Amino acid sequence: MNSLHDPTRTQFASDNYAGAHPEVLDALAAANGGHQIAYGEDVYTARLTEVFESHFGTGIHVFPVFNGTGANVIGLQSMLPRWGAVITASTAHIHVDENGAPERVGGMKLLTVDTPDGKLTPELIDTEAWGWGDEHRAQPLVVSITQSTEVGTVYTADEVRAIADHVHKHGMLLHMDGARIANAAASLDVPLRAITRDAGVDVMSFGGTKNGLLFGEAVIVFTEQASTGLTYLRKMNMQLASKLRFISAQLIALLEGDLWLRSARHANAMAALLRGRLDGLITEGQLPGLGFSQATQANAIFAKLPDGVADRVRENFRFYDWDADTNEVRWMCAFDTSEADIDAFVAAIRQAFAA
Repeated sequence: MNSLHDPTRTQFASDNYAGAHPEVLDALAAANGGHQIAYGEDVYTARLTEVFESHFGTGIHVFPVFNGTGANVIGLQSMLPRWGAVITASTAHIHVDENGAPERVGGMKLLTVDTPDGKLTPELIDTEAWGWGDEHRAQPLVVSITQSTEVGTVYTADEVRAIADHVHKHGMLLHMDGARIANAAASLDVPLRAITRDAGVDVMSFGGTKNGLLFGEAVIVFTEQASTGLTYLRKMNMQLASKLRFISAQLIALLEGDLWLRSARHANAMAALLRGRLDGLITEGQLPGLGFSQATQANAIFAKLPDGVADRVRENFRFYDWDADTNEVRWMCAFDTSEADIDAFVAAIRQAFAA
């Protein structure tokens, strides 16, 4: 089959728009051919646990799955009884972008909290952490945080630890949606373990697709008491791949060396470059009315534009409105975003302002 799209064209809507990293495709080719036992009894899935242990330590349990929504649903489902509830930020992916899957498929109640920067704190958690023993209220038993957050901010290790200690003090557990965990670790220049297991996270959804995988994520259980039944829940929720070796092989390619870090650092650097170029033009008075609504700490930029500018830029580049009422937009960079892409995007923004 011939390519049906222009492979030189880069967008700024989502890191999900990017293709698979060439090293990941090489890993898929290496894992292909011949027969391997299905449903996770293959040598690649066995090797994957060893690779994850090299990052997070021994005594963990790893469950590769198809996608991030599936990872979040079964991870949270395994942490809760039927009457349990999850406290999370109102911007969280599990609340905004998963079409009610945690509640409809997972059978749990979400208790959402407004935040200024996408990050929960012990004080914010306490606005919903109450009512234990009240049969009229879904019991808050898990807190879920996202790293990096949906608005591109990053929790430090100390911030995660403060939340974990607070949550555990109340007998609750801590879940992390790590769809962009690599970008967070790269931003903080710390090992993956420092902002997850060592900081008190109990269960994590480990993201791969946004960092160069064709498909595939994983649920990682750090504490034995945190999760039950994942072996059965993965199948029951249609997240167990028969040819699981092809998810495992991709994650091995990402994590066995430093591909995860190289790709995340590059995406973050391109976001910083874009923010820097625009900041410079604002200082020169060339982009009147352009402002930024969040700190740029990973690979996302949140900006507010004057009326009409976003649509003019979208004549050349696709990206999403974050809040159409306030003209707030989100621009994302990926592992394959280049400086030339940044130059072209900045030129399109300048042209839109000039128009």
